[in-house]
Amino acid sequence: MKFRIERDPLGDVRVPADAYYGAQTRRAVENFPISGLTAPSELIVATVQIKKAAAEANTALGRLPRDVASAIVRAADEVLSGKLRDQFVVDVYQAGAGTSHNMNTNEVLANRAAELLGAKRGLYDRVHPNDHVNMGQSTNDVFPTATRLALLLGAGPLAAATRALAERLAGKAHEFAEVIKTGRTHLQDATPIRLGQEFRGYAGQVEESIRRATTARDELLQVPGKIPIPLEAARVDQGDGMAGRHDIAGPRYA
Repeated sequence: MKFRIERDPLGDVRVPADAYYGAQTRRAVENFPISGLTAPSELIVATVQIKKAAAEANTALGRLPRDVASAIVRAADEVLSGKLRDQFVVDVYQAGAGTSHNMNTNEVLANRAAELLGAKRGLYDRVHPNDHVNMGQSTNDVFPTATRLALLLGAGPLAAATRALAERLAGKAHEFAEVIKTGRTHLQDATPIRLGQEFRGYAGQVEESIRRATTARDELLQVPGKIPIPLEAARVDQGDGMAGRHDIAGPRYA
């Protein structure tokens, strides 16, 4: 395997030559070889949506050059379409409250954006992971927000699967309506009940879980430290009270 040499405040780092991630991600891979599990798709999508929103907001505020922002947005759209997913290599168990995942995302988008502008990966003079992709952000904002967005993205499939389970259990309750069995209470035999009653109870518990999940979904619309927002919009603080808005959880990703 061929490598390129990147430099950070701690010194030189060998990074695979064809990688879109950089020094910070490589150090995280070496520091946290814990589970072998990497970020789930929903978390990648959510984080990239935030980066895309931030790039457009910072451009609107006159802080980010339009050509750099356009390249970041194009790189983000590529990831959202399913490309470069193998470049998100940091273990899900990591120190730093999500800093390594945030930097993994910043570096992938920065290197791909640089390529789109005709620059080489790993140089960062054209597009920088911190100065451009992470502009006006902190892991303490990005990661909690991305976590909520990821859960929102998974809420639809979860609800559909749970409803299907509840329906199957209810069907079994009807099927077993005439089956008599010994009831159990406190680990002892008790009054006989119908097996269908048990399965009706199972179905009811699952239906109640759907209700709780729906309530939790509504609560996830509260961005940490911010006002409640519509699902289709997010607020990106710029550090001085200015803010931008962008569609980061629209119907294409919900």
